Amino acid sequence: MNEIMCPHCRKVVYDEEALLCHFCGNSLNRTSNGLLGGMRGAGNKWIWVTIAVLVAVAIILSR
Repeated sequence: MNEIMCPHCRKVVYDEEALLCHFCGNSLNRTSNGLLGGMRGAGNKWIWVTIAVLVAVAIILSR
């Protein structure tokens, strides 16, 4: 089990999937590492711009 320390009350939470502290109810400041969590990041912005440009070029060339 992973120990996650609450940044607000400094108590340890042992629930691996908890997003809120069981003691004070505040956020544990955990981010999702899944597919949708990765899409929200600003670091991947250039990937979405590249995909949009490629789609636009493909539409233009298909006519």
